[in-house]
Parts: sequence; C-alpha cells; structure tokens
Amino acid sequence: MTRISFRFSVAVAALALSGVATGALAQGTLDKIKSSNSITIGHRDASIPFAYLDDKQQPVGYSLDLCAKIVDAIKAELKMPGIKVVYQPVTGATRIPLLANGTVDIECGSTTNNAARQQQVAYTMTSFVTANRFVSKAADNLNVLADLKGKTVVSTSGTTNIKQITELNASMGLGLTILAAKDHAESFLMVDTGRASAFIMDDILLAGLVANHAKPANFKVSAAALSVEPYGIMVRKDDPAFKKVVDGAMVALFKSGEINGIYNKWFMSPIPPRGINLNIPMSDLLKRVVANPTDSPDPAVYK
Repeated sequence: MTRISFRFSVAVAALALSGVATGALAQGTLDKIKSSNSITIGHRDASIPFAYLDDKQQPVGYSLDLCAKIVDAIKAELKMPGIKVVYQPVTGATRIPLLANGTVDIECGSTTNNAARQQQVAYTMTSFVTANRFVSKAADNLNVLADLKGKTVVSTSGTTNIKQITELNASMGLGLTILAAKDHAESFLMVDTGRASAFIMDDILLAGLVANHAKPANFKVSAAALSVEPYGIMVRKDDPAFKKVVDGAMVALFKSGEINGIYNKWFMSPIPPRGINLNIPMSDLLKRVVANPTDSPDPAVYK
C-alpha cells in the first residue's frame, strides 16, 4: 500500500466548492482510473473502526475493507488487475471538496448520507446505520440534551453533527457554547481534559473512542438519540457509470453474505492497534439494509 500526504489549501477548496471543473473531471471516474492506472481512496485517520491509522500508520477499517472489494470490482470491470491504489487522508471539512475536484476518486470513511450532501456528491448503498448522541464524563451525570443547557460542547468540523447541535441550540434555547475540533480524536480529548462537557457525534464513533481510552468507565454515551444517521461511501455526483460498478460491488457483498464476515472483523473481534473488541452486533436497521440495499438519504427509511 502507498500512503501519500497532502496539503489542503483555501484556493483548492474554493475551486471545488464553486463547481469549477478541473482537468481530471473532464472525463468520468472509470476513464480517469484507466488512463492513470490508479485509484485514489480518501480516508479518515481517526474514525474507529471505519477508517483510521493502525500502529504502522497504515489506513485500516471497516469502510476501507468495503472499498477494497469495490476496487476489485473496478479492476474486473476495466480488465486491469494491476491498478495502483493510492491512499489520501481527508478530514470532515475536506472530504467533499477533495472528492468533487478530482483529488480522490472515492471516499471511504464514516460519512452520513443526507439530502443536502447529495446536492454535491453521490453515495453508494448504505453500509452502516448509527445515531447522533453525545459522550460525557460519567461523573457529570449528563443524560439528555437538556442536561447540557448553558454548557460548552464540542463536535467535529464539517460534520452533520455540528450542524444539528447548532440548530437544536437555537430552537431549544439551550445557551450552549459550541466548539469545532479538527477531528474526532481532538473532540474527545476536549471532553477528557474538561475543556468541553460533551462531544456530540455518531454513537458508533463515540463507542470506539471510549473503548480505546485507558479508562473507558470514566465516560458515558447518552441513551437518547438526536437523529438517525445512515453512512455511505461517497463517489462523485453525475457519474452513473462509476456508481453502477460501485453499487454492484456493494450489492454483491450484501447478497453473498460476505458483509457479515467484514462486519464481524471490525465490530465483533479484537481490532488494531490495541486489540479492543467493540462487541457491537449488527443492528436490525443494518440487517434490513443488507436484505434490501438502498442509497436513500431519508432517515425515515431506516427507522
């Protein structure tokens, strides 16, 4: 595997978000991959167990395993078994711009599929269903959103979670001070060090962070969910040929039952780097998606 570093400039973001096409986007993604003999996978570096760096600083995780199967399908479609795979780190704030401007060809992380984002990107079949909750110190006895009134909370920049808590703060008059951290690890650290009372994020990501802490019993994830969040692997918008191959690979994983082994590897078994077992069985919501694959952004579909 080859891992490359990147620098994200304001100019690149502005170009992508303005919709100005780069030379790489003058062709479809399959043609781009064929001509370069490479595919660039965008990945997160701290979204345990979906996409993160192991003790050798290599990208690993549930979403990356799914993307590996998608890459196999692309190689078969193009009849090019030697396609090179390049790994490009992305953040919550950069993942959509870097996909839109052609820097990455597919984003494999923990990205919520919603209607607003589908104005900019497309998603393959939902690969996980989670809920938006918050983590706090167990000793603080914070159980529901109202318990956070007047407190300082944090979420990760560029996520649906920070948008939602901002809207809830306004509509419910909670008087929250809302901080934006660069990534999930920094957000969780702010709770751990007392700089924030709670970290609002998808519950599965919170579970991973708590499980990997030296003292997991010091933290509690709220029981009440703020929303349902379907995750999907992102691809560029308006590229039906590429999406057809990606969707086909995902449906094949679901229908063959291979998804169960991949799921159990990351959620029901010890995972790197510390050998922690999250012990989170596949939910009934995800089982329904596996039986009836969908790329819908509508939360009601998953309830």
